[in-house]
Amino acid sequence: MKVDVDPSVCEAHGVCMSILPEVFDLDDEEVLQIREGELADDEVERAERAVTSCPMGALRLSR
Repeated sequence: MKVDVDPSVCEAHGVCMSILPEVFDLDDEEVLQIREGELADDEVERAERAVTSCPMGALRLSR
């Protein structure tokens, strides 16, 4: 499973970063960066919470 962002919707509120900082980060221009690759098993539950907590609905999980 991996997480994707719609950059046209993301406003970089950082909620996802506070839930799963190992996967989400903001670059110097405040653009959301997502670690490449599959989520570890112990990250999936927090990634689901990050997706549902995003105030803009910019995140989604995919297989």
